[in-house]
Amino acid sequence: MKKFSTAALLLALTAGFGTLPMATAQAATPTRCEFLPNAPDQHVVVRGDTLWGISGKFLQHAWCWPQVWGLNKEEIRNPHWIYPGQIVYFDRASGRLRLGNSTGGTGGVVKLSPHMRVQGMGNDAITAIPADAIGPFLSQPLIIEDEELKDAPHIVAPQDGRISLGQGDKAYVVGDLKEATSFQVFRPGTQLKDPVTGKVIANEALYLGTLKLDRRGKTEGEAHTFTVVETKQEMQSGDRILPTPVAPILNYVPHAPTGEVNARVVSIYGGVAAAAQNQIVSINQGKADNIDVGTVLQLSRFGKTIADPSDRKKMIKLPDEEYGTLFIFRVFNHISYGLIMEVKNTVDIGDLAKSPE
Repeated sequence: MKKFSTAALLLALTAGFGTLPMATAQAATPTRCEFLPNAPDQHVVVRGDTLWGISGKFLQHAWCWPQVWGLNKEEIRNPHWIYPGQIVYFDRASGRLRLGNSTGGTGGVVKLSPHMRVQGMGNDAITAIPADAIGPFLSQPLIIEDEELKDAPHIVAPQDGRISLGQGDKAYVVGDLKEATSFQVFRPGTQLKDPVTGKVIANEALYLGTLKLDRRGKTEGEAHTFTVVETKQEMQSGDRILPTPVAPILNYVPHAPTGEVNARVVSIYGGVAAAAQNQIVSINQGKADNIDVGTVLQLSRFGKTIADPSDRKKMIKLPDEEYGTLFIFRVFNHISYGLIMEVKNTVDIGDLAKSPE
């Protein structure tokens, strides 16, 4: 890919949208990052917008905007903040996208100078993809990895001899808490089987709620005392707890995988038979397969092999039918979770999730 000037990259990184010439961007990625022939002259950013949605108004493939900027793998990890009230302009004469602010009363434009925003200052910024769709999945443990539960603390008894625990109840826990005081509670859930081999490749964790530490045990054999803060399902003795992870910054940048990916859809979250746009699915590849957060995959229905009607002994493989896009937002060793971004058909277990062509 052609190298762009430091100034151009800085403007792209700090202003939030690329300002590279259209001709340059198309030369680098001729089939994936072309502007739409009917792209609008401008778009006013409003609360609820996403980078993906805004990009889709200008580019034929919304996910490829980092390629238009010419960013490398490390550079796309930086925040790209855009705020409600700013305006994305399509300068047709120069083939550039520019970010500006309305002056309010005059209808003019104030040119924004490049500036860096530090971590934690992006609370009002729009997100890369719909945050409400994936928020609950970011901090809850979804997959139980090998040996992860071996030494995890666990509930030994609810208060007053109760069978189950609800919000506000006391729970008694044993195990090494280290320095943590806030925990999530879960128990092993559904086994996830590879659609190709039929082997169990992971166990999905059933998220039950959260606990807050009230009092540490004073002796080695004394239980710790917790209060149930939130419950999704009733907790019981034997349920395991893990420290609540730090909430991530919802700033994911889409990109194609570094290598060839030929994965399959393993499960549809919620136990339904088929999934649609903005639903969550898992695939049978993860970190071990060089998939990382932000990876974009092409969803396709697997083409069947049929007998040729004119020669029943001759078998014909039908082509795989592309029908949508999957955005990977959480990755484990052998399983990844993705948000269905754009589909023209339902997503079924066993469908293909491949590198974009």
